[in-house]
Amino acid sequence: MKLSLGLMLALCLAGLQFVAVTIVVFSSFLTSEKVLLDHARYLLRDVGTNTIEHSRGFLKPAKGAAELATRLAESQVIASDNFEQLEKLLFQQLQISPQFAGVFYGDETGSFVYVMRSSGPAPFRTKIIRQDENTRFVELIWRDNGYAEVLRSQDPLDTYDPRTRLWYQTASAERASIWTDPYIFFTSQTPGITAASPVFLESGQIQGVVGVDIGIEAISEFLSRLNIGESGKALILNRNGDVIAHPNQDLISTANADGTFRFVSINEIGDPVAQAAFGPLIRGDEVSVEREVSSRFEYGDATYVSTVMPVISEELPWTIAVYAPEADFIGEIKANRTLNVWIAALIALISGVFGLILANYIHKPVRAFAVRSSLVSQGEVSASEPLPNTYRELQRANETLVQAIAERKKSETEFGRTFDLASRGMAQIEAKTGRIMRVNSRFASMLGYDADEILSLTAHDISHPDDPVAGFFFEDGGQKRSEYLHEKRLLCKDGGVIWVSENVIVIRDDAGQSRHAVVTVDDITERKDAERKIQRLNRDLSHSSRVNVMGQMATSLAHELNQPLLAITQNMDAALFALKDKSGDPEQLKTILEETDRHAHRAGDIIRALRGFVKKDGVEKAEFDFEELLEQTLHLVRSEAKENGIGIRIDIRNVEPVYGSRVQIAQVLLNLLRNAIEAIGDSDVSERIVWLRGQETNEGLTISITDTGPGFDPEANLFEQFETTKEDGMGLGLSICRSIIDSHGGKLWYQQDDKGHSQFCFTLPPLVPKTVNEKLDEFSA
Repeated sequence: MKLSLGLMLALCLAGLQFVAVTIVVFSSFLTSEKVLLDHARYLLRDVGTNTIEHSRGFLKPAKGAAELATRLAESQVIASDNFEQLEKLLFQQLQISPQFAGVFYGDETGSFVYVMRSSGPAPFRTKIIRQDENTRFVELIWRDNGYAEVLRSQDPLDTYDPRTRLWYQTASAERASIWTDPYIFFTSQTPGITAASPVFLESGQIQGVVGVDIGIEAISEFLSRLNIGESGKALILNRNGDVIAHPNQDLISTANADGTFRFVSINEIGDPVAQAAFGPLIRGDEVSVEREVSSRFEYGDATYVSTVMPVISEELPWTIAVYAPEADFIGEIKANRTLNVWIAALIALISGVFGLILANYIHKPVRAFAVRSSLVSQGEVSASEPLPNTYRELQRANETLVQAIAERKKSETEFGRTFDLASRGMAQIEAKTGRIMRVNSRFASMLGYDADEILSLTAHDISHPDDPVAGFFFEDGGQKRSEYLHEKRLLCKDGGVIWVSENVIVIRDDAGQSRHAVVTVDDITERKDAERKIQRLNRDLSHSSRVNVMGQMATSLAHELNQPLLAITQNMDAALFALKDKSGDPEQLKTILEETDRHAHRAGDIIRALRGFVKKDGVEKAEFDFEELLEQTLHLVRSEAKENGIGIRIDIRNVEPVYGSRVQIAQVLLNLLRNAIEAIGDSDVSERIVWLRGQETNEGLTISITDTGPGFDPEANLFEQFETTKEDGMGLGLSICRSIIDSHGGKLWYQQDDKGHSQFCFTLPPLVPKTVNEKLDEFSA
C-alpha cells in the first residue's frame, strides 16, 4: 500500500517527536542504570570484603586450636589412662577459649574423651568411651560452670569410634598437626572445622590424637544479618565446592546413608539462583577463582548481578559469593522509564494529528503537480499546457519531469521503429518464463512463423532440445549476468533446424531484478556447414597420416609378431610331443602352456594397439588411463627402436587420468616417438637413447620426448603443413599433432634441453572427469 505525502509528513513529524522524547528518556535511564549498577557492584564487593574479614576471625582460633592440640599432645595427662583427670584438663581448656565448640582425645584402642558445650541440662557435656578387647562402656556426664556434676547416664547403643573419623586418620597418617576441611560434627550436627595433633609413645608409635572443634555456624548467622538489596544473599564455598555458610543454615547440610551428615555442594543446594550463578565455578573437583569477578545473569524472568571473591588464603581456602536481583537497585527507574515512554507516545499521537492537518494543506499543490505529470505521461495533456500554481522549489522539478517524459516517449517511438525495421532478427522475451513478448518480421520469417503466431511460444519452444537456453530464461531467474553471446540451434515451424548467433541483452529494474531481454539473432547455418566440412577433411588427413605411418612400420611389426608366434609354435610342438610320449612331467607341461599363453597375449596386445591406431575415428572424448595408452603405443615402436639399437627410457608414473580422444593422443605419441627414433637411426651418434618423461604441473600433464639425434635446422618451420625434413615425408605429421593438442586445450612446442638435444613437449590441461555424453551449459552461471 502506498501512503500519501501528507500522511508521510504527519507520521514523520510524530515519529521524530516520539524518537526525540524516547532518546532523552532512554539516555537518562541508561545513565542512571549504569550508576546504580556500578553502585550495586561496589555494594556486593563490600559485602564480600566484610565477609572475608569476618571469616578471617575464625583463622586465629584455628591457629590457637592447633597450638592447644600440640600442648595437649605433649602433656603427661594425655599420655596417661586417667580419663577423669583428662576430662578435667579438657574442661579447663574449653572454658578458657569461648570460640571452641569442644575438645577431645581418642586413642588406638577406640577409647575417647570429648568435652563439648551443651544446650542442656547443663552448659557442658562430656562423652567418655572406654574400650578394650572385650568390653565397651559409653558414659555421658553433664556439668555446670564450676565442674559440678548435674547428670550422668550411659548410652549402650552408641557406636562412635574415633579411629574412623577423618581428623584421626589424617593426623595419624601425616604424623603432624592438621586442620580439616569444614564438616558437620557427629554429635552436635553443626558445621565446624577441627584442629588435631597426634600423640606419640616413647617408641615413636601413635598412641592417639587430641583435637579441638571450632563451630562456624556463626558465619551463617552473620550472613543472614547482611542487607544486600531487598533479597540478595551471600554464601561461602569451600575449595571442594561445598557450601559451608548460607543465610539459611538449614540448606547447607544433608544426611548420609549411615546417619551422619555432610555439607551440600553448590550444585545440590536448595537455592536455585545460587546454583545458576555459582555452579559453573566448579572445574574438576575444585572451585577455581583467581580474581574478583562481577557479572550479570538471567534466571527465570529476572536479571541478577553477582560478585565472586578470590580464595581467602591457603590456610582458609574459602570463596565468598554474593548475588542480588538487579531489580532491587534499578526497579524504580525501569518503572519510571515505562511511564515516560507512554507519555512520549501520547505526545507523538497529538503531534501527529496536528501534523496531518498541516501536511494536507502543504501537500495540496504537490498533488496537482503529480496529477498533471501523470496526464502528460499518458498523452492526455500537452507538455506545453501552463503549469498549476505550486511552490517555487517544485517549479523547476515540474518542468524537468515533463521534459523527461516527452523525451522518453520520443525514445520509445524511435526504438519501436528501429526494432521493427531492423535487418537482423530481434525479439523481446519475458524474464523467468521465457515468453516471447514481441518480434520483428525478420525474426518471424527466419523461423517460418507469422508475427502473431510466434507470440504464443516461449524461448524454450523454439530452442533445440540439445542446446542450452540462456540462463536469463531459467525458471529461478537468479542469474546476474546482463549479456549473453553464444551460438545455438533454433527450431523452425516446418521442423527444420537453423544455426544462429544469439546476442541477449538483459533489461533490469532499479532493484536489479530482471524484467525482459532484447534478443538479436543472425543466421549462421551456411558457416556451420562449412566448418563441418573442414572438420571432416581434417579427420581424413589425420587418418591418412596414420595409415602412411603404419605402412612404414609394417616390416618392424611383422618381425615383432614373428617372435611370439614362433615361440607359440615351438611350445605347442613340445607340448604335443610330451603328450604323445606320455612320459613328460605335468609341471613341465604346465610351464610350457603358461609360456604359450604369455606369448599369445603379447601378440594380441600388438594387434589391438595396431587396430586401435589405424581405425578411423571421430572426435568423441572420454576419460582414460594415460599410462595404459603409453604402454600400448610402445608396442608399436619397440621393434623399430631395437632394430636401430635405440633404447627407450620411461620416467612417468602415478599421473591423473586424462580426458580427451584416446586415439588422437595415441597418434601424437606415436608420431613424436617415431620421429625421435628416425632422427637417431639416420645418424651415427654414439648415445642412442629416447627419453619420455611426464609430470603433473600447474598447467596439467606435461609430456616431453627427447632424443640424442643431430637436431633440426634452426630455419625449419616444423609445424607448417606440407613442410618436412624427410625425403619421403608428407609434411603433415607435426601439423596434425599440433592441431590435435590445440583441440584438447593444450599446446605443443619444440625446444632443446640443457645438453642441446632435441625435445618435443606437449601439455594436456587438468580437466574434471566427464562422461562421454555430458554437455556443459556455459550459460547457466
